[in-house]
Amino acid sequence: MTLSPIELAPSADDHRIARYAAAAIALSVVEAAIPMPLPGVKPGLANIITLVVLARYGWRDAVWVSLLRVVAGSLLVGQFLAPGFFLSLAGALASLVALGCAMHLPGRWFGPVSQSLIAAFAHIAGQLAVARLWLVPHDGLLYLVPFFALAALLFGLANGLAAAQLLEPAPQPKENLGHP
Repeated sequence: MTLSPIELAPSADDHRIARYAAAAIALSVVEAAIPMPLPGVKPGLANIITLVVLARYGWRDAVWVSLLRVVAGSLLVGQFLAPGFFLSLAGALASLVALGCAMHLPGRWFGPVSQSLIAAFAHIAGQLAVARLWLVPHDGLLYLVPFFALAALLFGLANGLAAAQLLEPAPQPKENLGHP
């Protein structure tokens, strides 16, 4: 008895998710090279991609892009299954749950900027929960909350503004009526 190989035909959705995930992974790798004053504080540039995917294609695709970014990004920077991987995964899962809830809020008041802020604070909360429960089982960790909250506010705002800019419709060229 011979086994035949299983052939999977990727769909257009698979290709789209792969492209967005590749962009998010590239941003994560670049970000890993940026020195930051406080361990665990990063701009979260890849979250801009997640917000764009959420707005354009929905939560399911945003989950795929975000989780692929965490796994592949950690493999590329040599952090897979290290504490940083679990911190990143916890932050990503917390922010995805928060985004899943936030996308049901009225779009009139809650767009990419507010979603980014919600996701940034959820991300920090997820990371701090894992750090407190596993890595630093001491209440002294809580003294860092204001610094992480300030970083979440600043980076969440910046990333949300960037995502909102990317989601803006492109201006239509004006027709040149009667002029050569």
